Amino acid sequence: MDIADLRDRILKQDRRALARAITLVESARADHRAHAGELLEFLRGNGKQALRIGLSGTPGVGKSTFIESFGMMLTAKGLKVAVLAVDPSSARSGGSILGDKTRMERLSRDPNAFIRPSPSQSHLGGVARRTREAVALCEAFGFDVVLIETVGVGQSETVVAEMSDLFLLLLAPAGGDELQGVKRGIMEMADIILVNKADGELKSTAMRTCADYAGALRLLRKRPQDPEGFPKAMTVSALQEDGLEKSWEEMTALTEWRRESGHWDMRRSAQADYWFHEEVRQGVLALLESGDVKAAIDQLGAQVSAGEVTPSAAADRVLGMLDLKTG
Repeated sequence: MDIADLRDRILKQDRRALARAITLVESARADHRAHAGELLEFLRGNGKQALRIGLSGTPGVGKSTFIESFGMMLTAKGLKVAVLAVDPSSARSGGSILGDKTRMERLSRDPNAFIRPSPSQSHLGGVARRTREAVALCEAFGFDVVLIETVGVGQSETVVAEMSDLFLLLLAPAGGDELQGVKRGIMEMADIILVNKADGELKSTAMRTCADYAGALRLLRKRPQDPEGFPKAMTVSALQEDGLEKSWEEMTALTEWRRESGHWDMRRSAQADYWFHEEVRQGVLALLESGDVKAAIDQLGAQVSAGEVTPSAAADRVLGMLDLKTG
């Protein structure tokens, strides 16, 4: 594989080269991982710093409709938009099963947009392990905005927040009791809460829901990365494309404030450190699946189950095989 040629084609905004590169970084084959690392090192420092927007929400809240309407609005402004939609994986084949691309027909045909569904591969509740590297490829390609959609389950929100500049939480209109069901953790991560489907008969309900969340946000501890008035709750209608301009204005204002105050660079540095440690952890876990070590784990596991050895003593033996035990 000619990595230098692939790099040059990406920098020349060859969409086929970008798709091929994302396939490469998603592969688990050892030779592909080596090529992917070489490509990413080649591209480091090239392109631009895109605005990375993480988006989460429960299934059925209208994430795909929102992304399509929001993406079309951005491309109409002359911006290039990439959408990395992380789908749930098929338990049999490992492939994507929702098919976000088929649910964003207009945006998928837009020459200034790029949509890439990726299977989550059972990693951290829905965020593909290599999505971060796909984001880096999209930045090198020259996209202005990268939208990262999660399936909205498990720990995916925590992980997507570690690769995003802004984190949006999309919610549906609901009664006041529904506020109890939103975990405080995701509320603390959100920069902007968007109550979708604020149209027709649901509009008044959406307004009340937005007021409820706005009140809840005021009770949270003030974060250093927020100017006055953030985080905030807003209503939007992706179907009628209402409120999208206002939400983009708020995102732009927050981004500019963070750039000027230094929080943008600090956050990017902290994220790089986070992913360094994550790669080390994943590398150690991969060692546990290698031949001799895996066989030893299976054997020791049987002995632990039979009560022949304690879990701590068995773990010490495995760590000793990996030369990772320090004490």
